[in-house]
Amino acid sequence: MPQDINVGSRIWVGDPELAWIDGIVINVDGAEAEIQTSDGRMVTTKLSKLYPKDVEAPAGGVDDMTKLSYLHEPAVLYNLANRYEINEIYTYCGNILIAINPFQALSHLYDICLMERYKGAQLGELSPHVFAIADVAYRAMINKGKSNSILVSGESGAGKTETTKMLMCYLAYLGGHAAAEGRTVERKVLESNPVLEAFGNAKTVRNNNSSRSGKFVEIQFDKHGQISGAAIRTSLLEKSRVCQISDPEQNYHCFYLLCAAPLEKIKRYKLGDPKSFHYLNQSSCYELVGVDDAHDYLATRKAMDIAGISENEQNGNNLSFSGCNFQSCCCNSSSHLQITAELLMCDPQALEVALCKCVMITPEEIIERSLDPLGAAVSRDGLAKTIYSRLFDWLVNKINVSIGQDPHSNCLIGVLDIYGFESFKISSFEQFCINFTNEKLQQHFNQHVFKMEQAVYKNEEIDWSYVGFVDNQDVLDLIEKKPGGIFSLLDETCMFPKSTHETFAQKLYQTFKDHRRFVKPKLARTEFTVVHYAGEVQYQCDQFLDKNRDYVVPEHQDLLSASKCSFIAGLFPLLSEETAKSGKFSSIGSRFKLQLQQLMDILNSTEPHYIRCVKPNNELKPEIFENVNVLLQLRSGGVLEAIRVKCGGYPTHRTFTEFLNRFAILAPEILEGNYEENVACKWIMEKMGRSRYQMGKTKIFLRAGQMEELDALKVKVLGESAKVVQKQIRSHLTRKHYVGMRTASIRIQTAWRGKLARELYKDMKTKPAAVKIQKTFRRQVARRNYIDTKSSAIVLQTGLRAMVARNEFRYKAQNNAAIIIQAYWRRRSAVSFYKKIKKASVLSQSIFRKRIARRNLKEKKMAAREEEEEDGTLEQVAELIYVEPEKQLTCEGEEKAKFPHSPLTVQNKTDKTNAFPDKEHGVAENAYELCPIIEEISSPIQDASKIENLTAEVGKLKALLLGEKKRADEYEKKHAEAQELSEKRRKKLEETERRVYQLQDSLNR
Repeated sequence: MPQDINVGSRIWVGDPELAWIDGIVINVDGAEAEIQTSDGRMVTTKLSKLYPKDVEAPAGGVDDMTKLSYLHEPAVLYNLANRYEINEIYTYCGNILIAINPFQALSHLYDICLMERYKGAQLGELSPHVFAIADVAYRAMINKGKSNSILVSGESGAGKTETTKMLMCYLAYLGGHAAAEGRTVERKVLESNPVLEAFGNAKTVRNNNSSRSGKFVEIQFDKHGQISGAAIRTSLLEKSRVCQISDPEQNYHCFYLLCAAPLEKIKRYKLGDPKSFHYLNQSSCYELVGVDDAHDYLATRKAMDIAGISENEQNGNNLSFSGCNFQSCCCNSSSHLQITAELLMCDPQALEVALCKCVMITPEEIIERSLDPLGAAVSRDGLAKTIYSRLFDWLVNKINVSIGQDPHSNCLIGVLDIYGFESFKISSFEQFCINFTNEKLQQHFNQHVFKMEQAVYKNEEIDWSYVGFVDNQDVLDLIEKKPGGIFSLLDETCMFPKSTHETFAQKLYQTFKDHRRFVKPKLARTEFTVVHYAGEVQYQCDQFLDKNRDYVVPEHQDLLSASKCSFIAGLFPLLSEETAKSGKFSSIGSRFKLQLQQLMDILNSTEPHYIRCVKPNNELKPEIFENVNVLLQLRSGGVLEAIRVKCGGYPTHRTFTEFLNRFAILAPEILEGNYEENVACKWIMEKMGRSRYQMGKTKIFLRAGQMEELDALKVKVLGESAKVVQKQIRSHLTRKHYVGMRTASIRIQTAWRGKLARELYKDMKTKPAAVKIQKTFRRQVARRNYIDTKSSAIVLQTGLRAMVARNEFRYKAQNNAAIIIQAYWRRRSAVSFYKKIKKASVLSQSIFRKRIARRNLKEKKMAAREEEEEDGTLEQVAELIYVEPEKQLTCEGEEKAKFPHSPLTVQNKTDKTNAFPDKEHGVAENAYELCPIIEEISSPIQDASKIENLTAEVGKLKALLLGEKKRADEYEKKHAEAQELSEKRRKKLEETERRVYQLQDSLNR
């Protein structure tokens, strides 16, 4: 389509990292074009390697890739990438479902509500889903009474097992569980997966858990549409892997699981390190990252228990597989031969004869001859492959018995899970067989796609008789044709003992030197290349002959059928005498073709449906889409081949409405009239001179390249229309520019004159305005200064008044505190002085009165003795001692007059001086009244002695008073010091407050 790509076209160009990248054509030079990619790079490439890009495609992609305007490789790839980015993992390609593994849980896609939505829905009515494929298969089986099959393909890690699980869950939802007792049928099938993976999967160059056989799960239904049973059919087991493996691949998982079994099992089965067995040490890979063989061994045993395999059968199974391991060494060591015989429970001598000797039966006699080491190794490997193959078949049969089959079921839905296309750096016999299988399935797939296309053409009533069918029959003839195919030549070469892989290669080179699908690499002697539908694969012939030999030696059959182990003997039943004598050559290739043909017969008897599983990245992480990896899987899975098949017919078909909406611009006159849609579409095609199309009932069908040509014409028409629009726009813009210039010049003149007048008027108003502005400005400045000064004064006054008020308050508080202190101190001093004076006065009075009383009593007694004669002496003494109250008062007054410094007088002065409280004064007077004063008439000498005594006492009292005064002075001095310190602190506080007010004032300004 180089003629459809012009400068400015949006295209897809090849990229080594992204597979394809979009860009825009910058320049076209003959058959080459210069492209600017979306990441800014400049690329030069041939026009023939470019693909047009649909700029009208939706950003989120389309759910059915047959709706793409351009059905080519980059469009398909980026449609899947855009949908995967928004977690849309399912996409249709016609009635083919493409499922991309999201590597994360998307539970909302598989709940019961979604199952209910898809129940009975037509394909394409809802968004693409695995439930839709299962529902279509179930409805077709119910309505037509014909068995259906769903082919799930893809490499390991693409999600085939999970897809199969979802299919069976949905079928169980539709069909119930009629024959299930306890566990459901689909659950039994899924529970058998660990056993089948352990014995049928192995590590390859690309995958750690690659299936090395095909698995066809038959889900059987009764007449009511309910699940009544199931069966697992395995085929195409890669038996050659038992004896030959390449580095860094591994043998089947079961061998490594046995070597990691518990210690008692290892001793029982004479096992050991995998490195010690020839069938395992051909590769340096013995362990897988993240895989625990010991744990997987226990899980496999548990799965075997669930599948109904008894302990004795498991032991016999393990014995057989252990015997396969030890057979790798038994030709070189008698001890290994002995161990192998013990494990197989057969005679060691008979085992040695069976492995090291060959019996040839002729009409005359039976000839027995010894084999050379190479022949003995071939015999050993043949026995090992036979044991493994029969054990695998026995396991599958045992699992089918456990699941339960319905012999009366007439309808079934088969789910095929098979290995995908393989192309390694070193591809051998295994890859050749696998790719042959995929070629067969691809032919079946192409036929189905072509058949679906024919159905669409019939429904739309268009002529499709001349539409070609893209077929790969030439590749299949190259491989399987009799005689002359690669398999036939391989079997023929294997029949001659002295043939080598070089002999086989030379036969291939001579036979297929002119075949377009066969290529001999340069400087190669044992290699050949086959051009498959998914690309070229180069095979190495080095081990083709060894891996193809697969015939049962009668000695081997007799040896194992006579085993004491009933399990092993049951695997090798006695053959009839005619079969034993025939000795017909058998090979893995011929058996492989036979099993593949049986599988194809089953598929051809059913209505097929296809699901292609895709692994978006090799890191097995979500949200990573590797374009190159996905593109390789699309090629290997046949999706691009199916697109090629569709392109052989009418790959683009649009409804009349869609076609008119897109290309009505090519014939605008049809928009003015009222035409039928099909007539309008035909008008457009005839006007554009297109003949490679057909009109259907509701759609228009275009041959490959027609959509691109129409889009190119549309771009051309749009370009011409754009030129007309540009011419009119430029004319309009030029005139508009002229009118605008003229109008602008007039406006400029008007504006200039107005400006001159305004400037004159402005000059006339400038001076008064300036004066007014100055006046206003000065007034504003003066007012602002006045307001600032007033505010500052108010703040200052407020601060000073507050400071004065605080000072007055502080002075009053200190004064009141001083007064209170003084009052309490004076009171204490007065009370103390009063108590001391009172005590002294009472003591003095008591002593003085005692003395006076004694003296008066003594004198009166002496006078009484002298004047005993006189009458009334006693009475006089009694009067002197007991004076009447009135006389006591008279005596007290006379005593005060005679002795002004008596204690009583001093007491009265003290009371007046210190001004005791009335209560205390009353208490003192009461105490004084309770002490009777005995007045005594004494002589002047006695009075003088009294005065001296009183004077001495008064002196003591004065000394006490002076001490108290001195102490009071000390307290007053301390009080003055405290008051001075308080005053200093007050001044300091005032200074601090003044600074604070200054700071506040400065902040306010």
